[in-house]
Amino acid sequence: MTTAAGDAALKGDLAHYLHQTHGAVLRGLDGLSEYDARRPLTPSGSNILGIVKHLASVEAGYLGDCLGRPFPTPLPWVEDGSIWEGADMWATAEQSRDFIVGLYREVWAHSDASIAELALDAPAEVPWWPAERRDTTMGHLLVRVIAETGQHAGHIDILRESIDGRGGPDADQLSPEQWGEYVAQIQAAADRFRV
Repeated sequence: MTTAAGDAALKGDLAHYLHQTHGAVLRGLDGLSEYDARRPLTPSGSNILGIVKHLASVEAGYLGDCLGRPFPTPLPWVEDGSIWEGADMWATAEQSRDFIVGLYREVWAHSDASIAELALDAPAEVPWWPAERRDTTMGHLLVRVIAETGQHAGHIDILRESIDGRGGPDADQLSPEQWGEYVAQIQAAADRFRV
């Protein structure tokens, strides 16, 4: 069992990591044209602005609705059920980047309030999970949101690199020549297994 001080310290650490991943997600949009932010970059349609929209939906659900603290801004793709058809994974022409980024920032503030006001062991219910595991805690959902946000931040780094070669936050630690040498070493090791 944790103490109140231990619970507060752990919540602070978790909130810190969530904020770090939020920043990593939005850095992927820095300097991108509207086209590059929206266009599908994988066979499954992955796109950077769509991932931001998806993460806003996920966080609003898990750290809002599932905690009995509904996010106050209606999400049309949730209300009409089109989220289950992938509508949260891409931005329509009518949904501006400012709208989606602004929505994501509003979700952060809502999540911050939930994290501040609830204990990690506060009860939560995820209605779209199977009945036998539907009941959970705020702490479990917070860790889940951090993990999903971190996973998608990595996707965004890779997508961004495929657009303009800009890598993740440590990409500037090597020169383009050093990166070329590094990649050549990886390719040479892989080539030994080419059939």
